[in-house]
Amino acid sequence: MNEITIHSGETFERVFLNEPNIDLCIVQEADSRVKIHVLNMPFDKSINRYTDMSKQSCFQETKNNITVSQQGTGCSTEIYGLAYLRGDDHVETETHVFHRVGGGESKQLFKFVLADRAQGAFYGELQIAKDAQQTRTEQVNRNLLLSREAQMRTRPQLEIYADDVQASHGATTGQLDESALFYMQQRGISREVAYRMLVAAFLKDVLEKVPDDEQREHLMDTIDRVVE
Repeated sequence: MNEITIHSGETFERVFLNEPNIDLCIVQEADSRVKIHVLNMPFDKSINRYTDMSKQSCFQETKNNITVSQQGTGCSTEIYGLAYLRGDDHVETETHVFHRVGGGESKQLFKFVLADRAQGAFYGELQIAKDAQQTRTEQVNRNLLLSREAQMRTRPQLEIYADDVQASHGATTGQLDESALFYMQQRGISREVAYRMLVAAFLKDVLEKVPDDEQREHLMDTIDRVVE
């Protein structure tokens, strides 16, 4: 496991684009910031301008494991994930966020879209220690199944031992909204185009968190192209 210490006042920000089997452990000192993006998505080689930082297509089987431990006060942790899976793709992501002291905040947002026979899994552990008062946390996992054969497993886990905290979590798995498709078709949009628009819209709030403007626009354009 690759362990990294983020020293007081420092910022660590990283975009993992189709990286195989991420295994990352981060220790945060006081007033440090961590922002991580884990993106698993197909690519069209002809439009991929980021060959120096990414693989060309989503790995068929990938396991991501990210651990963040806030050891100092005033820390901020953000972890965003997106997986658009097709065929027999299988992506499993685990996150472990530990608030050891108070005054910190963390946010997690993970979205999976699964087509064909794809399988996804999200396991999120969030722990707030007894002395970690005035901690604010949010953990959200949203999943969209596009076929009957696709499978998704989700298990958010909160352990809260302090009493002066703000903590929320949620996990949902469902199918594309047929009423939204019908509404768009009634306004002259074909079903195929409406389908692509809804799937892309589902994923874009994760991509909007990518900090680099050019990279963000490229990724959002890619999603528009690869959604089937």
